[in-house]
Amino acid sequence: MREIVLDTETTGLDPSDHRLIEIGCLELWSHVPTGKTFHRLIHPQRDIPEDATRIHGITIEHLADAPLFAAVVDEFLEFIGDAPLVIHNAEFDLRFLNAELARISRPALDTTRGIDTVAMARKRFPGSRVSLDELCRRFNIDLSVRTKHGALVDSELLAQVYLELLGGRQSRLELTAGDGANVVALAAVRVARPRPEALPDRLSAEEREAHARFVAGELSGEVIWRVEG
Repeated sequence: MREIVLDTETTGLDPSDHRLIEIGCLELWSHVPTGKTFHRLIHPQRDIPEDATRIHGITIEHLADAPLFAAVVDEFLEFIGDAPLVIHNAEFDLRFLNAELARISRPALDTTRGIDTVAMARKRFPGSRVSLDELCRRFNIDLSVRTKHGALVDSELLAQVYLELLGGRQSRLELTAGDGANVVALAAVRVARPRPEALPDRLSAEEREAHARFVAGELSGEVIWRVEG
């Protein structure tokens, strides 16, 4: 099954006033990252408040040459396809994405596609903090890869958290019928073939005799390999 882990960065919290400035996605197939990603910075056509910059580190100067959302939307929609979207606090990101789509008269994303890892974490750890940072610490996921929030790096961290919330790295060992065409290899199977020539004996005649004397003497009596069934 194909899934897309998705994260965004924005200029603020209200999509009626604020805008997207970054989208980061990565592809999972049967919960395994394929290495395919989508990452774009987006010009918001407005300022970026300092409070937002303190979170993600992005200023309007960083986005001087960034495209508008309308210029990347087709590539973005093609990348996500019709796959479920794994998002930390799915309602927030989908509201912003659908607000941007509405501005350019494009159909909204179906919110039921969202797999909310916040809801998953609250169900598994009731009463605990469920921020992405807290879940990474709980699952011993290395946070040193980032100093500030970023859409693609947060998607990469979220993919690891999502797998842990599903039950851990050993949660899925079987393959479905369609996996073979999409997963390069999960295991290699080798068929044993006889050697054209036998390997030379590693024990000398003296060593064999010494071993036989040891078994007959020191290991005599009711040892397990002498007990008859």
